[in-house]
Amino acid sequence: MSKLDRWVDYKFAQNLFVWVFIYVILLTTIQTGSRLLTALFAIALLAPPVYLNNLYVLPILRRSLAKGAVLFILNLLVFTSISVALLNWAIDVSYRAERFLNFAGILLLALLFATALKLARDSFARRQEEKLAELKLLKEQLNPHFLFNTLNNLYGLSVAKSEKLPSLMLKLSDLLRYSLYETKEDLVPLEKEVAYLENYVALEKIRLEEHTKIEFRKEGNLEGFAIAPMLLIVFVENAFKHSGTTNYKNNFVNITLKIQENHLFFKCFNSQDLKDIKEMDFKTQMNGLGLKNVKKRLHLIYPQKHQLQITEEQNSYLVDLTVEL
Repeated sequence: MSKLDRWVDYKFAQNLFVWVFIYVILLTTIQTGSRLLTALFAIALLAPPVYLNNLYVLPILRRSLAKGAVLFILNLLVFTSISVALLNWAIDVSYRAERFLNFAGILLLALLFATALKLARDSFARRQEEKLAELKLLKEQLNPHFLFNTLNNLYGLSVAKSEKLPSLMLKLSDLLRYSLYETKEDLVPLEKEVAYLENYVALEKIRLEEHTKIEFRKEGNLEGFAIAPMLLIVFVENAFKHSGTTNYKNNFVNITLKIQENHLFFKCFNSQDLKDIKEMDFKTQMNGLGLKNVKKRLHLIYPQKHQLQITEEQNSYLVDLTVEL
């Protein structure tokens, strides 16, 4: 979060900005000789009804429009009367209806302005909370999804009593350590995320090296960049599921990851057999939990900062992703 974002989220700074803004407006409209003191006095009179409205009237207004409107009007009339009485006492003049109407108009504008800001701020905070809750849910859904698929691989090797099983379990241990303990932050170092992908690819090489050509290439300096955790693994995982269902001898999975300036260019290209996929209802799996989650996470975390293109052909499947980090 930048310093500007922290200041925007700081309520004291928000309130100070609003009152300074109103103070400047009062300075330009007050015609008396001592405008600085008069504007400060007006701020002191406006502040109590504004905060009373935001703290007590608005919550009631959300529950009941009629009760809230009555309290809003009472707040306006009562504090207008008190303020005009104090103004008359301070400048030692008699009561005038025109002065009452003028101050009522000023207070009404201040209340409406403060109400609009309060509603907008509350709405923004609520949407942010919903966004964080949704991101947390999506991330929690993704880890069991990945674990389920990996355990299926382990089961297949254990049934075959393969010598590859011990090495596979060590790779899985590294993968689980990362996914369980190092993905709790909103962003993680890009080097760790790429190392996680490399471990996963190495794990799949143990399982598929006899009938699948697997390549993983990376370019550019990864240091100094951060990325949302578990963002790319879904595409890699699906690529291996694609290639694993084909009947061709030349199955392949080609993964390239490139850093250029502040952009990540990720491509995942793999073989597939649409006939086999159809028979296994694999296409439904591809559009299932994992892929839906990663698309939604991209939309939430990198709005207007990513491009995702998926190209499906008879014998191949290509994921082309660009993310501005």
